[in-house]
Amino acid sequence: MTKLTKSAFKLALIWKKFKLCLLSLSLSLSLSLKHKGHSSQNQTEPPKLRSKVEIKTDKISNLPSDVIEKILLLLPIRDAVRTSVLSRKWRYKSATLPNLKFDSLSVSTVKQTTFANIVDQVLLLHIGPICSFLLSRPDDFLANSDIERWILHLSRNSIKEFTLENWKSHLYEMPLCFFSCQDMTHIDLYRCLLQPPSTFKGFRSLKSLCMENVTLAPDVFKNLIVCCPLLKTLRLLNCDGLRHLKMDAPKLELLEVEVDEGVFEMVNLQNTLNLADVSITLAINDDLRQVPDSNLVQFFVHFPHIRRLTFGRNFLKYLAVRGLPGKLPQPCLCLKFLSISIRFKALKEILAALCLLRSSPALQELEIFAHHEDRDVVGEVNSWLDDNQNCQFTELQRVKMISMSGGKHELDFIRFLLLSSPVLERMTVKPASYNGYSELLKKLLLFRRASLCAEIIYLDP
Repeated sequence: MTKLTKSAFKLALIWKKFKLCLLSLSLSLSLSLKHKGHSSQNQTEPPKLRSKVEIKTDKISNLPSDVIEKILLLLPIRDAVRTSVLSRKWRYKSATLPNLKFDSLSVSTVKQTTFANIVDQVLLLHIGPICSFLLSRPDDFLANSDIERWILHLSRNSIKEFTLENWKSHLYEMPLCFFSCQDMTHIDLYRCLLQPPSTFKGFRSLKSLCMENVTLAPDVFKNLIVCCPLLKTLRLLNCDGLRHLKMDAPKLELLEVEVDEGVFEMVNLQNTLNLADVSITLAINDDLRQVPDSNLVQFFVHFPHIRRLTFGRNFLKYLAVRGLPGKLPQPCLCLKFLSISIRFKALKEILAALCLLRSSPALQELEIFAHHEDRDVVGEVNSWLDDNQNCQFTELQRVKMISMSGGKHELDFIRFLLLSSPVLERMTVKPASYNGYSELLKKLLLFRRASLCAEIIYLDP
């Protein structure tokens, strides 16, 4: 036997002995653990017997804190306060709610307690920051001093979202302390008066602003928008003092404007390249000579990335005051949805609508509201159909025609859309009344369609 084989043999014997030692060691360990386990069971048996006698804690008290907070956020504030009697863990949870909502559904008053007392008590006992505050109480008269006291309290708590709906007959003037809330990201005001101090430099963190029936002091709107560089959403509904819509908002994505009364003189949107959703409805006097330069081409220059566009009552009329091209110089390549209100007896409005359709190659959904007037509008409306026979809307899939009276001009436009939309899937027609209801349906069914898959859905008025 060589030296190499002898050494290998010795190594094999050593490894075999080592494995036997490991096996015996593991057996001894397992036996000792079993013995300790039996002894520990005998020692811990009395506590197990005692735990059966102890009262088990209920499941409500054992809920995690984040789950409790989510439950309280879903409850009206009156019910959230009532949960403090459930257990010791729930006692002060309602006092830490970051979102406070005071309206008719969330707060109920009794004879001995007024609505103002409830708000005072909740704010007094509140612990921690207040992120959101909503105040809307149509049934109770709220004194201006009460509202001012609450806004002052919120201004010291870094309020983020503020909503005030004033249901009194007179406007509520926002106090000076309101304009010091520089951490606000969302403001929603109804029936208020905005008159900031001369030192006001805007809400630097504001991202969403909604004002309805709000009266603005002169030049407030222009200064407010310029001083809110982060503003993304802007809704202006029937605001008094808003005659000039001149804006410079580089981050603005959604704009909604509705004016029911008064004269709206100018729409001038500049540096609004991020606008994706625009809705404008105007009230315009019959004398359009008072309306300054309102050009359809200039209007679309400042938002080339628009995806949704809604022209409510009279805005198409406003844009059609000056000359109209056959197509916009810069098409709306991203526009997917278009809703317009149109008077089919007005040639300029029809031409404006055709200009928008020809300039929107990616349009998929079209919604048209027929605006009716008792008197006829001057203008020959028959020539446009012959000039647009070769139009093709290659992406248009869904069309809604609402408040149709069955007049010749409306039927011509419907027939034009059916013949010019090769991929149309559905056209929905809703008449204005039951007069001529069946006759309109018969005419619609006889119209030829460029799309073999197109269906016409006829709704009741």
